[in-house]
Amino acid sequence: MPSPIVIRVGHSPDPDDAFMFFALARERIGTGPYRFVHEMADIESLNRRAEAGELEVSAISLHTYPYVRRRYALLACGCSMGDGYGPMIVAKRAMSPADLAGKLIGIPGERTTAFLALNLCLGADTFRHETIMFDRIPAAVAEGRVDAGLLIHEGQLTHASMGLCCVVDLGVWWKEQTGLPLPLGGNAIRRDLGPAAMRDVARLLRESIEYGLAHRDEALAYAEQYGRDLDRPLTDKFVGMYVNKWTIDYGPRGRLAVRELLARGAAAGLTPACGDIEFVEG
Repeated sequence: MPSPIVIRVGHSPDPDDAFMFFALARERIGTGPYRFVHEMADIESLNRRAEAGELEVSAISLHTYPYVRRRYALLACGCSMGDGYGPMIVAKRAMSPADLAGKLIGIPGERTTAFLALNLCLGADTFRHETIMFDRIPAAVAEGRVDAGLLIHEGQLTHASMGLCCVVDLGVWWKEQTGLPLPLGGNAIRRDLGPAAMRDVARLLRESIEYGLAHRDEALAYAEQYGRDLDRPLTDKFVGMYVNKWTIDYGPRGRLAVRELLARGAAAGLTPACGDIEFVEG
């Protein structure tokens, strides 16, 4: 019997990623000749690992894609899309985006899509930044160690409980600018697996997402363990924000949103130009 083909999958220890990978992690679907090994890390660490080509499949920030495109293609499924909502800048007091000029903002990583959107929104070099682990940013703002914080993941739902004010929701800002959803994260697959295996993995990930959506209570119970300060209703809300129709497939609008985001990033000198973007379907 031939040895299984090992696919190392990197994803964030967050409810939405856990939900979409649940069926693969708990072997709820058949995977044929493939054996999936899950490695969890914060998204900025995964971005850097993708730049080194370490994993066969990895969640990445779409900001990172231009830096890894020669080695990786995007899977057509598994994206996190903020449709009128997304990462947000918070502060201890109400202020306008203009008030952030020259301020120190805690960010979750320089390769995150949130940081790219922040630069597009405020203008590059108009603020100072410090990289902080994403789940420590709210406390850094509350304690006054930074003037404002760029929140991703569940901090978007829990910041008010710490007395923090939203200065700008970048998903709202992006939709006002473009009429499109804000594409935040995707799953990238290494090209050296070959076209057949890439399509197989795309199909299996889509099946895993579809299984979670069809067995929501079971998948939420698994995902809940990764929700810092989230109870079941908030876990359900957060998962619903980022695991939905966009996650099964970007679709034409979602693909347009990715191209628009990266084109604007390149035009502003914030990312390399990435040319045509391939979406692998299974």
